[in-house]
Amino acid sequence: MTDDALQTYDLLREKLHDVLPDFEIRAKAELACRINQLKSDLGAVILGHNYMEPGLYHSVPDFTGDSLELSRLAATADGDPIVFCGVRFMAETAKILSPEKTVLIPSLEAGCSLAASITAEDVRELRERFPGVPVVTYVNTYADIKAESDVCCTSSNALAVIESFNTETVIFLPDEYLARNVARESGKHIIFPTDRPIAKEKQDPHMDYQLLGWHGKCEVHEKFNVEDIENVRRQFPDVVVLAHPECSPEVVEASDFSGSTSAMIRFVEQARSPRYLLLTECSMADNVAAENPDKEMLRLCSVRCPHMNQITLQDTLDSLLQNRYVIDVPEEIRLKAKRAVDRMLEIH
Repeated sequence: MTDDALQTYDLLREKLHDVLPDFEIRAKAELACRINQLKSDLGAVILGHNYMEPGLYHSVPDFTGDSLELSRLAATADGDPIVFCGVRFMAETAKILSPEKTVLIPSLEAGCSLAASITAEDVRELRERFPGVPVVTYVNTYADIKAESDVCCTSSNALAVIESFNTETVIFLPDEYLARNVARESGKHIIFPTDRPIAKEKQDPHMDYQLLGWHGKCEVHEKFNVEDIENVRRQFPDVVVLAHPECSPEVVEASDFSGSTSAMIRFVEQARSPRYLLLTECSMADNVAAENPDKEMLRLCSVRCPHMNQITLQDTLDSLLQNRYVIDVPEEIRLKAKRAVDRMLEIH
């Protein structure tokens, strides 16, 4: 092991000795050292989502954060290429905001069940059925969906985006649970048009369509349930439970706090409770635990996002070595999608 690799190993071991076994830290330190050297040589920048596995998250990204933070950083980062250690829709957003730069994703398998739950044609059909109703689309969608939308939102600013419209009705896509949580928070009535198809010519103008939702879900967050929380509270009565808004409304209501990944991180950093349970992708809990060694993270979680899990240090190294895999967004779609993203950033 070189001196640089040993230094990387020491830094990782100090942070992750309670999270990863030593042999894994050692192997990942060598890969991380090679990536950081190559990144420097190429003038690249690496973005790491909060759901990246700890060995990668704490070693190679220049910036870490959630979707909104990384969307902004992608637009201002000086490096080229941008290597996005996250899922495809995030890398597309980076390309939307930085068209002049090469954007790489380390694995083509890094998709998203939620993003795949809706198509651009679905959005166009909804617009036809509900003419004049603005479309708000969660940022966790592909570029062609963003292009069909009026504005994007994140889990942290969804309510603010919806309330920014001077209209009684909003179409909110595609996350069902986030939509239900926003409806609960705002007091809006929500329906799902696919549950009861309404012919355009038969729509009742007096029917309460305050929020029109879609049945898309994150395959990680939909696995958590109220029974999980009750079981943990019985064993650890003083636990503070944090749930992502992509969890069901029942889980959010049974939790002590609900917020975006960045909001959950800030909550743990600032709170004084002895132990926490994070109901989100479990690598994030490992990363938060590494950053807060004085606080106990309960290990209910065995739920990893199979798409985020595709991004490894080896694939990140190969991405830099071989300039793969290049993310491309057709210009017509990029310009339309950028308008929706820009509006989101203005509202936040």
